[in-house]
Amino acid sequence: MQIHPLISDSKTLADFCQRIAKSPYIAVDTEFMRENSYWPELCLVQVADEHEAAAIDPKAPGLDMTPLLDLMVDNHDVLKVFHAGGQDLEIIHNLTGKTPQPMFDTQIAAMALGLGEQIGYGNLVDAWLGITLDKGARFTDWARRPLDKRQIDYAIGDVTYLIQIFPMMLADLKKTGRGGWLDQEMERISDPSNYINLPEEAWKRVRIASRKADVLGRLKALAAWREIEAQDKNLPRGRIVKDETLADIASHPPRSQDDLVKVRGLSAGWKTNDIGTRMMQALANAKPLDRDEMPERDPKKPGLGKDGALVADLLKLLLKIRSRDINVASRLLARTDDLDALAAGEREGLSILEGWRYEQFGRDAVDLVEGRLAFAVKNGRLKMTRTLAVAEPAASARKD
Repeated sequence: MQIHPLISDSKTLADFCQRIAKSPYIAVDTEFMRENSYWPELCLVQVADEHEAAAIDPKAPGLDMTPLLDLMVDNHDVLKVFHAGGQDLEIIHNLTGKTPQPMFDTQIAAMALGLGEQIGYGNLVDAWLGITLDKGARFTDWARRPLDKRQIDYAIGDVTYLIQIFPMMLADLKKTGRGGWLDQEMERISDPSNYINLPEEAWKRVRIASRKADVLGRLKALAAWREIEAQDKNLPRGRIVKDETLADIASHPPRSQDDLVKVRGLSAGWKTNDIGTRMMQALANAKPLDRDEMPERDPKKPGLGKDGALVADLLKLLLKIRSRDINVASRLLARTDDLDALAAGEREGLSILEGWRYEQFGRDAVDLVEGRLAFAVKNGRLKMTRTLAVAEPAASARKD
């Protein structure tokens, strides 16, 4: 494979993209920094096909990234292969408003092949190629220039190995008939709506004990205000106001800006600064949360009493047994909220009752809940066994 020097000019990038656009698939990775910013700062993009690989420097002066971004989001003839690509997709979405299409995530594919819940890239390379990666450059400050050869080689390794692993994984998925299992997951993570941070939705990420409409209304207004401040200033949300401080203000709102000095987590400057003024305006404009926006009391366990919680625990045990038997990560088979919903009596809109998940797990899960399946120990191994229909005691009593 040809490894190119760091690409930092527009013509070289355009020529590289034109060549790899003829490939059926490419491997993609990014390096970025976001510790001190709201928006992730893209510092490096690595791309490879079967014949060549390169790292691209998006921080190079005058570099036109359009050919690369067009390849990512507008060329649907080339499959883009990532490993744990959620943050890579977020960055591309921030730059284009779109996500890479079509795409494939080897971490999710590894779940279908029984390689664990969230296998890291180093372990993936070791499992498939028997190569131990040098992790010496993983703590690089990717925003700093110049990057030395060791750092660039380390970064390019993220795609040169990935491009070798992908066809091997694909062959195993075809052999086991599990390729179709991944379609729903790939659609889920590539959905552009996942990467849109709407200020009016930000309150849902803040933990607060109260369920009062006026308190939650203030939290919604404050969280939206903070989101806009963080975006405008390109600072992490917590650098504006921490979650716990936001929840405290929503629960116990100050009467005036002067009172902000009494709020734990805010400095004395909030009494007179502009950001304190804008916070107070957000509070003044807050309205009680609408009834249809009110969160459920426990959305993860709808209607579960003590018996329902025990049934949910049995379903989790069934999930462990089933994932072990078919050698697939349990997280790919079912999520906890689906198990809780099934235990609570729900049957509509559950992913485990659709498609391949129903065939592999959902049917048995329903049978367990409805008494047609039970646990048994055979030769020291926990297994499932079908139960016989039992006559109702009341019917027998009437016969007597």
